[in-house]
Amino acid sequence: MPGMVLFGRRWAIASDDLVFPGFFELSLRVVWWIGILTLYLMHRGKLDCAGGTLLSSYLIVLLVLLAVIICTVSAIVCVSMKGTICNPGPRKSMSKLLYFRLALFLPEMVWASLGAAWIADDVQCDRTVVSGIIATVIISWIIIVSTVVTIIIVFDPLGGKMAPYPSSGPNHLDSHDSSQLLNSLKTAATSVWETRIKFLCCCVGKDDHTRVAFSSTAELFSTYFSDTDLVPSDIAAGLTLLHQQQDSIRNSQEPDGVIGHSPGHPQEADLDAELANCHHYMQFAAAAYGWPLYIYQNPFTGLCKIGGDCCRSRTTEYDLVGGDQLHCHFGSILHTTGLQYRDFIHISFHDKVYELPFLVALDHRKESVVVAVRGTMSLQDILTDLSAENETLNLECGVQDCSAHKGISQAARYVYQRLVNDGILSQAFSIAPEYRLVVVGHSLGAGAAALLAIMLRSSYPQIRCYAFSPPRGLLSKSLYEYSKNFIVSLVLGKDVIPRLSVTNLEDLKKRILRVIAHCNKPKYQILLYGCWYELFGGSPDNFPTELDGGAQGDLTQPLLGEQSLLTHGSPTYSFSSDSPLESPTKYPPLYPPGRIIHLEEEGASGRFWRSAAQYSARWSHESQFSKILIGPKMLTDHMPHVLMKALDSVVSDRAGSVFCPARGSLNVDVV
Repeated sequence: MPGMVLFGRRWAIASDDLVFPGFFELSLRVVWWIGILTLYLMHRGKLDCAGGTLLSSYLIVLLVLLAVIICTVSAIVCVSMKGTICNPGPRKSMSKLLYFRLALFLPEMVWASLGAAWIADDVQCDRTVVSGIIATVIISWIIIVSTVVTIIIVFDPLGGKMAPYPSSGPNHLDSHDSSQLLNSLKTAATSVWETRIKFLCCCVGKDDHTRVAFSSTAELFSTYFSDTDLVPSDIAAGLTLLHQQQDSIRNSQEPDGVIGHSPGHPQEADLDAELANCHHYMQFAAAAYGWPLYIYQNPFTGLCKIGGDCCRSRTTEYDLVGGDQLHCHFGSILHTTGLQYRDFIHISFHDKVYELPFLVALDHRKESVVVAVRGTMSLQDILTDLSAENETLNLECGVQDCSAHKGISQAARYVYQRLVNDGILSQAFSIAPEYRLVVVGHSLGAGAAALLAIMLRSSYPQIRCYAFSPPRGLLSKSLYEYSKNFIVSLVLGKDVIPRLSVTNLEDLKKRILRVIAHCNKPKYQILLYGCWYELFGGSPDNFPTELDGGAQGDLTQPLLGEQSLLTHGSPTYSFSSDSPLESPTKYPPLYPPGRIIHLEEEGASGRFWRSAAQYSARWSHESQFSKILIGPKMLTDHMPHVLMKALDSVVSDRAGSVFCPARGSLNVDVV
């Protein structure tokens, strides 16, 4: 940080990013040089064949060229190890070294071509020497091709627009020219991101919804990344430091006081009842994912159990169920829920941008009509997730400021229209008119389920919703308060999704910038220790992350590259406090749905291979999810099968603690 400027443009790589690739190339070159030297010394007496003199000259020049390259790469590695992330001064000679290193590729390519031509002439010399030359040519071209691929990866399409103003940025321009320049850069950044997204999602359709999602996602990314000069390795180092800092703060804090309740306490009874309901309805949320999740959970037996449903044609039992694109999904749904064919009203795996798969079933055990919405499972779903603008909703709920996440609200509206306009709910309640409506979902499906429940509540006042690992950036403040009456959310551990919103991402960016600004260690040491810490643990206090006195003062200006021109046009220019960010109007603070049950891991957070984690359950306020927590389980805690295992453990543990003193225990079932 900042990104290096070479050939008059900025690149998406910093001068301290070359330690590991340089060390790898250096090791390869040294072994290669020793091998060539050994080959020459041991077989120079056998170079009396036709063309042997040229071969001898080829090997000698190759040894000299490799020695020069080894010295140059060694210098690059040594220079790259100097300074810190935000102090590139000691690395100011890096650009000259890189120019020299790139120039050495020209003779290396020429010599590799000569070696290839010599081999093509089928010279009859010692086979060991010939094999050595072949290996040399192959290694040379592998390194050259790898370098070209690396250059393509670190190429920044906007680099040429940022480099011409190295120090003064847009401030030397008058206000009109500066505004025009910033607007043109923002437009260019959005266009670049849209091109990238279209390339990655080339297999997605090109309907109107998809085009809108491309535009929304590109604008989100360009807004988020436009005001900092971070390269990917800076973000990795910042996340590593934040995890250690977070663990250090937690270790230094006093344990939170635990308020104990007797088994008969109303709050505990309510918590136990809702946990039991979550445990029951989670199977429907998992079933909505269809056969992929079922096979993942049952890798050895799953395919055998549902294989017959994949191969055989539709039976009359299938025809009793409405829906489309069932394929192998129906068998996995039956095994996951334990229901029968006749219990399903509708199953749809139609999947497009803003249009989610869902199922409708009769749950006779809880006497409920269950609507389960699938979570993120495709590129179309990811585009729905990333359409994060705020959208005003037209709801009949008597609440002011009815706004929500645009992509998820449109997905919920699609399911609502299918349920109501296609008569799916009417069909379900014609069979079981006394049943209650329950809407469930996981991840993206949880957000859509929550909004769907809000849309349906005017018609079904007794509706309940169970949202498993819902996204935080979902509802306006007033809708969040309204949803507490009929929505329960369940969050596991450090799951990142219930903490994920545009506001929290901006806060995370601030914290990354602050921690790397105050760090007094070079990046390669941060990453090495971070890998060890994530894999094997250790004490976070063993690795200092603050400069002397750095903890006393806040970072009062953004950490921007010298070439950034988007500085003063950014809504996040001020980095003076830890207060919540004032997001642009397009991305106001949004909140998770309903009351929140948090399953917290007891004791120190485990590493990847620890599977016997113990969890405790408690009601939590949304403010406890106002920051993204960094840890090895921030992604795995979101997986539906991990959540199901944690629920199994918590429910069984609490059932044991409740039923030991059988007298006075309450048996409450809230659906």
